Amino acid sequence: MTLALLFPGQGSQAVGMGAALADAFQSARDVFAEVDEALGQKLSVLMREGPEDQLTLTENAQPALMAVSVAAVRALKVEFGFDAAAAAYVAGHSLGEYSALAAAGALSLSDTARLLKLRGQAMQRAVPVGKGAMASLIGPKTDLALAEAAAAAGSEVGVCVVANDNNAGNIVISGDKAAVDRAIEKAKELGARAIPLNVSAPFHCPLMQAAADEMAAALASATIVAPAVPVIANVTARPERDPEAIRRLLVEQVTGRVRWRESMEWMATKGGVTRFVEVGSGKVLTGMAKRIAPDAESLPLNTPEELEAFAKSL
Repeated sequence: MTLALLFPGQGSQAVGMGAALADAFQSARDVFAEVDEALGQKLSVLMREGPEDQLTLTENAQPALMAVSVAAVRALKVEFGFDAAAAAYVAGHSLGEYSALAAAGALSLSDTARLLKLRGQAMQRAVPVGKGAMASLIGPKTDLALAEAAAAAGSEVGVCVVANDNNAGNIVISGDKAAVDRAIEKAKELGARAIPLNVSAPFHCPLMQAAADEMAAALASATIVAPAVPVIANVTARPERDPEAIRRLLVEQVTGRVRWRESMEWMATKGGVTRFVEVGSGKVLTGMAKRIAPDAESLPLNTPEELEAFAKSL
């Protein structure tokens, strides 16, 4: 069985996430303590107790989601003897790419936490609140061609691009609010449902260039080594192990499209993956995997019971 580990992105956060892992495993508690120390804040308390509006802030949600994912990976190794290096590939959705890199040993846990804190702050600073918007285009008629057509209509009045190609029937657009509003109208004309997203900034579009510049400066001094297993890069949907290429692609990712559908299709077909395992908070990527690669097994790992069952199944 060829295995890929998947790491969730923003939107999968919830108050209480990671608490069961921390209660069950010292190894998970050690991860949360190291993240707290790296950030100089009690992020673990915010994760366990809330309030939700503080946890949802981009600068908190990003390192928090990474911490839960890495805690699960650490517990799998320490408690059950499963090393992430046994996977064929790792991949993460947006910020989840940092979790994947940490899990594969390309970035240290402390550096990953600090980079994601900065990434969240930089993304928030890049565009004034209310200027940008994102919307999810959903429904059986929604495909990349429809989303591109809607974004093109929006581009007539401002910046509007496809931000996340998640799977057929679920594609996200991002850009100037007026442009996204226009794109929503066009998408509805073309037969898609369009849902404005409650986000603080228009991620993965050219409006994030200032954030990309900040991340370029931060990543320039970060220590990145070759990961133990190839990481599927969001912006290319292909495996990567070269540290300097990874550094460049993480910068491009801030303004670039998350090519998740293509990443999953590549792993399922070219990469021969037969089992997708979502490590961390929530089950969003598990649902996507079942739609993109229905012949493969897909399962979430975010509770002690799920970790134990997974280890026994190997």
